Amino acid sequence: MKVFGAHNRAVAAVAAAGALLALAACSPGQGAPAASSPAASAVSTTQASTTAPPSPSAEPGTSATVGALVAGFPQKLLPVMPGAKVESSSFDKSGAPATVALVGKITSPSAGVVAFYTKELENQGFKAVPGESVGAVASKDFLRGDNETVNLAVVEAAGVSTFTIGANVAAESVK
Repeated sequence: MKVFGAHNRAVAAVAAAGALLALAACSPGQGAPAASSPAASAVSTTQASTTAPPSPSAEPGTSATVGALVAGFPQKLLPVMPGAKVESSSFDKSGAPATVALVGKITSPSAGVVAFYTKELENQGFKAVPGESVGAVASKDFLRGDNETVNLAVVEAAGVSTFTIGANVAAESVK
């Protein structure tokens, strides 16, 4: 079980880092024009929510949104921390397991973000896997049963914590 948990932790950390990089790639730079692609032009520089157009390879039931929770987002499974601003969210209920992801920012220490989500997930029957970080990044993994996993990664800079939380869960968990 320890080997399985360590493997999932590494995979989840890589996935979290990828999600943060994807978010950074989707955000236009300060004063710089966005790249001239349909996906980049869908990103708004206002605070309004923008839904990216589906990619040609997108599966039915898969959706992602920048600046808001995507339609149908399972807030009971992954609630938005009070006071947090949603940067992006995604939800894919077409596969097994279903995947859910949320990227947010909050003016709270990373320890506060980890504490909030630890309590929320443990109340749903998830168990924390040993380990609190990957390198300098606060990172925590959770397991429910044998195949439902959640990873939380938090980067804190200048008093703002940016967090990525992703879940791979049974389809029944997102209804």
